[in-house]
Amino acid sequence: MTRLAHICRHPIKSVGFEELGTVVLTKGSALPFDREWAVLHEAAKSLHLTAWAPKMNFLRGVAGHALMAISARLDEGTRSVTLTHPTAGQITVLPDTDGIALVDWLRPLWPDDRPAPARVGHVPGTALTDVPEAYVSILSLDSNADLARRMAVDLSIHRWRGNLWVEGMAPWSEAGLIGRKLAIGTAVLEVQAPITRCKATTVDPETGVADADTLAALSAAFGHQDFGVYAMVVESGHVAVDDKVSLL
Repeated sequence: MTRLAHICRHPIKSVGFEELGTVVLTKGSALPFDREWAVLHEAAKSLHLTAWAPKMNFLRGVAGHALMAISARLDEGTRSVTLTHPTAGQITVLPDTDGIALVDWLRPLWPDDRPAPARVGHVPGTALTDVPEAYVSILSLDSNADLARRMAVDLSIHRWRGNLWVEGMAPWSEAGLIGRKLAIGTAVLEVQAPITRCKATTVDPETGVADADTLAALSAAFGHQDFGVYAMVVESGHVAVDDKVSLL
């Protein structure tokens, strides 16, 4: 049986990951609270967000590897986020009102030769993901295990910053699902596009050190740098770890 193995979200773009046991998906929306906030840097086109903006405006793991080692825990009721890093320690912030504290905490983790962290951005109802569409990402544990075997390394799922991790599919078969629908729990998602990866995936999310060339491995094996797929929620529903995943 193909099952849902992990549910992951990233409350602040590129600044921490967390795992969930259950979530409610809403038609036409991203995973709740995923990339709810993002940290703008001084070279951003505008420091006052009013709509979705391209990723180059924000702090990202591809430029600041240390960010990849941050874990997060969101309290949805208070909208507070607790961040933990192996060297920076722990901080709890309210991104809506306490952006200065978050920016100050991040500065030592961000390269000195990059535009400095400036302020926290938030657009109500908009996930500040890498693409403007309100996608949920679906990734395969079986593909991750196959790539790890090819590279002879352990590949944490958190390198990929995905949302829904499925287990029990043939490795790499998710690429053939574009245009098809998946039922997960009581929700239905339509797979729409592959996810092309960047160098952030070369970084170990426990240490914040680039130690595995995932992009070269993907290119050598498949002639591209895609891993996982984007899907749109087409029927709202409740999903939980261990739910059955069915192709419709």
